[in-house]
Amino acid sequence: MATRYWVVSLPVQSSSSTLWSRLQESISKNSFDTPLYRFNTPDLRVGTLDSLLALSDDLTKSNNFVEGVSHKIRRQIEELERVAGVESSGLTVEGVPVDSYLTRFAWDEAKYPTMSPLREIVDGIHVQVAKIEDDLKVRVAEYSNVRSQLNVINRKQSGSLAVRDLSNLVKPEDIVISEHLVTLLAVVPKYSQKDWLENYETMTTYVVPRSSKKLHEDNEYALFTVTLFGRVADNFKTSAREKGFQIRDFEYSPEAQENRKTELERLVQDQESLRSSLLQWCYTSYGEVFSSWMHFCAVRTFAESILRYGLPPNFLAAVLAPSMKSEKKVRSILEGLCDSRNSGYWKSEDESGAMAGLGGDADTHPYVSFTINFI
Repeated sequence: MATRYWVVSLPVQSSSSTLWSRLQESISKNSFDTPLYRFNTPDLRVGTLDSLLALSDDLTKSNNFVEGVSHKIRRQIEELERVAGVESSGLTVEGVPVDSYLTRFAWDEAKYPTMSPLREIVDGIHVQVAKIEDDLKVRVAEYSNVRSQLNVINRKQSGSLAVRDLSNLVKPEDIVISEHLVTLLAVVPKYSQKDWLENYETMTTYVVPRSSKKLHEDNEYALFTVTLFGRVADNFKTSAREKGFQIRDFEYSPEAQENRKTELERLVQDQESLRSSLLQWCYTSYGEVFSSWMHFCAVRTFAESILRYGLPPNFLAAVLAPSMKSEKKVRSILEGLCDSRNSGYWKSEDESGAMAGLGGDADTHPYVSFTINFI
C-alpha cells in the first residue's frame, strides 16, 4: 500500500471524460507504475468570492490540524499493538483499507449536505476532529496513569535491595518482635558481607549474638537480619551507617502485604482493560478522523479549483501515487495537460516565488496539487 498520494485537479477544456482518457493514456505510456484514480468531488455550494478567498486562507492550516490528529491516533494504535504483541491487520475506514477509502472516495451527503456553505462544512469537520483529539488526550492520560503506577511497583519489586520492596523477601519467622527485642534489616554491599558478620555484634551494646541471617542476595547487595534490644536500635542504625551498611525501615504486616498484592492485581487488570478499550476506541476514531480528512480534501480540491480556474466549476480531480523516481515525469505529464498559456504563466510565477502558498503546497504548479501522507 502506498503511503503518499497526490490529490490534483486539472482544468477541463472540452469534457471531463476526454481529459480523463488523455490522463490515463499519458500515465500508462510514460509512468505505467503510477497508480491513478478519479477523485470524486461533488458540486458544492460556491458562495461569494470573498468567502471563498477567506476560506482559502484557512484551508492549509485546518488540513494540517486534521492530518496531525490522524497521525497521532495512528501512532497511538501502533504503540498499543506493540505493547500487546498484536500484529496489525491494517487500519480501515468504514470496513475498507484506508488507501481504498481514498481511491474510491464517495461524498457522504447525509453527514455533509452539499448545499451547506463551505465554511460550515470545514468548521464542522474541525470541531468534530477537535472533540476526538480532546477525548484521546483524556483516555491516554487515564491509561498512562495506571501504567505509571504499575511501573513504580515493578521498579520497587525489581530494583536493588537498597530500594526495592522487601515484603516478599521476609517471612514471619525471620522477624522477632517482643516487648524488648526488635529485628532490623541491613542492606550490606555484596563484597562487604564478611565485614558485616565480623562486626555487627559490636556496633552497639545489647545485640543478640549470632542473630544475623542472610535472607537474599542480588548483584549489588545482600540482605541480613539482626536482632537487638529496641532501646539501642537508633544507636545501631547510626553505627551501621557509619560503616557503610544501610538499615531499611521495615514493618512486617501480612495485611499490608496482601493489600499490596491485591492492588497489583487490580492495576494489572485495569491496565489491560484500559489498553483494550483505548485500542478499540482508536480504531473507530481513526476511521472517523480519516473519513473527515478525506471530505476536507474534497472541499479543499473544490475551493482551490474554483480559485484557480474560475466559475462555473469545470475541473477533473484525480489521485496519484507516483514513486519518488517518477515524480518529475508525472509532474511533466500533468503540466502538459493544462492550457499552455496557463502553464507558462504559473511557471514564471513559480520561478519568481510570487505565487508560493496560494492555498496549496509550497511548490506551485499550473494545476491544483497537494500531498496526502498516511504516515
